[in-house]
Amino acid sequence: MKIAFFDAKPYDRESFDRINDNLGYTIKYFPSHLTEDNCQLTDGYDAVCIFVNDTVTAKMIDSMYENGVRLIALRCAGFNNVDFKAAYGKIHVIRVPAYSPHAVAEHALALMMTLNRKTHRAYNRTRESNFALSGLIGFDMYGKTAGIFGTGKIGKELAKILRGLGMKVLLSDPYVDEEFAKQNGCEYVDKERLLREADVISLNCPLTKQTEYLINEETIAMMKPGVMIINTGRGKLIKTKDLITGLKNRKIGSAGLDVYEEESQYFFEDHSDRILTDDVLARLISFSNVIITSHQAFFTNEAIAEIASVTLRGVESFSKGEKLENEICYQCMNMGGNCKRQAGAKCF
Repeated sequence: MKIAFFDAKPYDRESFDRINDNLGYTIKYFPSHLTEDNCQLTDGYDAVCIFVNDTVTAKMIDSMYENGVRLIALRCAGFNNVDFKAAYGKIHVIRVPAYSPHAVAEHALALMMTLNRKTHRAYNRTRESNFALSGLIGFDMYGKTAGIFGTGKIGKELAKILRGLGMKVLLSDPYVDEEFAKQNGCEYVDKERLLREADVISLNCPLTKQTEYLINEETIAMMKPGVMIINTGRGKLIKTKDLITGLKNRKIGSAGLDVYEEESQYFFEDHSDRILTDDVLARLISFSNVIITSHQAFFTNEAIAEIASVTLRGVESFSKGEKLENEICYQCMNMGGNCKRQAGAKCF
């Protein structure tokens, strides 16, 4: 197997090379994102490994297929960046569905606690010998209500953490797990009730047609004044301009964002020596009650190791003609009834 690996960072190489020592695949690391302009680099490779900000269009699918690519390995959980309809019947797509739900849930908690107790502002103050407490007051998390959109592995881990703080936890998901809710003292409710009652709202759902711009002018209007919003899911779960309006009129008390709508232009790269030309992002950064991290919620030693392990196990299964445990295809997504995965085979 020959693998073309895009958007490669030093930590990617280290973790993948460690696992690949026992597999012996040929991996070519490209530092750039995979785009329509450089898709020709995939010529002669069996598989392509990409990350969250590599967008694969129908045109790229056709080009890669002609180049001999038969597998796309997403080394992430999200999969909204691939045209699955174009890929179906040509190129198999696998992902890493749960590299470390603990890492992402813990990062969501870190954003909550930092915003609430304003430790980012206190840190900057004390470095200048300013030990005043004015403007740093927070609130007890205990007894407050948290609302979690998305109860996959990450959402469930976060629910357990927040219950440990003594919070009331409301859950919203198309797939209700009443047993989990019962065991952990949570409650599944409709979207409207969650929006009305939550003091803290966390987005832990995938980006789909149903969840795109889940947070918008209309849904913000339903929320409590001063609500805290946390997003460690995908940038387009929030309509950013509506978020900014909510922050300006104080309907939204604070926001912790590990993702951003147009993050592919900036995240994972150093732009400190350049002018920030994205006016929306610049406006967000200007708020003292907004914290933005650069899609780092997943970034722990354990998660990086798991991503490499699961990704290369998937490549190995493909090379042996075995069932692909983490495959996603157009039929799977649309419940078309033609997917063979449940029968123990590949999707096509």
